[in-house]
Amino acid sequence: GNGKVGAVGFCWGGGAVNQLAVHAPDLGAGVAYYGMQPKAEDAAKIKAPLLLHYAGLDSRTNAGIDAYKKALDAAHVEYKVYVYEGANHAFNNDTSAARYDKK
Repeated sequence: GNGKVGAVGFCWGGGAVNQLAVHAPDLGAGVAYYGMQPKAEDAAKIKAPLLLHYAGLDSRTNAGIDAYKKALDAAHVEYKVYVYEGANHAFNNDTSAARYDKK
């Protein structure tokens, strides 16, 4: 290994990745799927680049996206946000036929 650590999380784990980015300044990168965002004022503590995936139909989790993006921009954090329109929360969980969305 090269000594760098990245984190990937889904749902609760996606929120955990966002929190890890706040509290672990040595995190190399974070990828969160439909994870709750940290408090906007905590974004300034984030040093890791983030890749954030959200389901277009997940209004509860998505409610914090705009404030998070604004806070990440203000903190000059490298990030990319994808919102998959028409997809439900847990769209990447291929063990749930009701929510899984391959495309």
